[in-house]
Amino acid sequence: MTESRTFLFMPESAYGPTNNCIGIGHRLLARGHRVVFAAEASWAGKLSALGFEEDLVDLAPPPEGDEEQDAGQFWKDYIREISPEFRKSTAEQLGTVTKPIWEALIDGAKYCEPQLKQIIERVRPDVIVEDNVLAFPALTTAGVPFVRIVSCNPLEVPGPGIAPVFSGLGEDEGGAWPAFREEYRRTHGELWREFDAWVQEQGAEPLPDLEFIHSGALNLYVYPEELDYVDARPLDDSWHRLDSSVRETESAAELPEGFAGGDRPLVYFSLGSLGSADVSLMRRVIDVLGTMPIDVIVSKGPLHEEIALADNMWGAEFVPQTTLLPLVDLVITHGGNNTVTEAMHFGKPMVLLPLFWDQYDNAQRVHERGFGRRLSTYGFTPAELEETIAGLLADTGLRERLQGIGESIRARGGLRRAVDLLEGLAA
Repeated sequence: MTESRTFLFMPESAYGPTNNCIGIGHRLLARGHRVVFAAEASWAGKLSALGFEEDLVDLAPPPEGDEEQDAGQFWKDYIREISPEFRKSTAEQLGTVTKPIWEALIDGAKYCEPQLKQIIERVRPDVIVEDNVLAFPALTTAGVPFVRIVSCNPLEVPGPGIAPVFSGLGEDEGGAWPAFREEYRRTHGELWREFDAWVQEQGAEPLPDLEFIHSGALNLYVYPEELDYVDARPLDDSWHRLDSSVRETESAAELPEGFAGGDRPLVYFSLGSLGSADVSLMRRVIDVLGTMPIDVIVSKGPLHEEIALADNMWGAEFVPQTTLLPLVDLVITHGGNNTVTEAMHFGKPMVLLPLFWDQYDNAQRVHERGFGRRLSTYGFTPAELEETIAGLLADTGLRERLQGIGESIRARGGLRRAVDLLEGLAA
């Protein structure tokens, strides 16, 4: 039996990274290890209910009063405020969406640095695991192995042979890559220099040029082999791909009696916990889907009370995505990394409506590899969306191909591979 070790996880407060760490942590618990989450404070009680220890951090001064925040509430509120900017191009978003997100993340890292040092002293972890896009110096200066998880698009690890992260540019659009990289440097250079100086002041190593996080002794990234970039951008031996990281803690799917009887295609629609805060976009897609001869499951998100469903739909604020995906024929998604990798895990074609951050990169990759269609999120016509859905549902060759890919991804066992690698590092 493997000796019990203590693993300290610090995921970004959004659902995607946290759910990824929950999936890995659940497997570590099953092998007899101690798993502690230094997650953001709005997750209080939600992680301990799954068997984990909680030693949580505040990324900003706690809100006044005793009102409990929903998990990830900070980002839900932030995205709702900034969502009008999603209508801009990826290059325009660098200054109005991407940079402000980095600024908010940096403020949080600076605020919680003393808390993290205290948590590490209390927990005394054998291994520290971070699933985030930003450096927290306390995690890399603790004197124990540091593990970085990339659960956004792996373009986050740059290279000359691949498109720049956040651009949504295709592999055949290399002529546009330099201008986007230069715009990123123009909009982010000074912010990066200031953050790098602060990171070094805390005793951590310098950051790589224009990157906001260090690599670790072990680096894991969540992305299916069929979408990966390693042929164009090889990675060193510290990097290991997890083809998927599907959590096993969700409840069974309980659809209403008589819904989705099997005589019509079943479609799953989700813009993620953050993207669904754009209620007008949710309504626009729902209006189109409501006219089609399909049944639709809708993940309505935090503003669920503002979203009415058509007669051919069922949905809720939260739905058990990983137990529903095996049942459906098609996924309509914002292109978040979790949903994309989970759709591939279960072998489902996708319609992609990206909004911000790495969603454009994921959408483009699925599109150019032929596993779905990327549409203009705010520019699609009802007819275009209808025709795209109908075409993918009718493409039996694609569905059979994806079914085989899903079987291969599941056989490769991303969660098992992550735990094996973490145990090996701890030993």
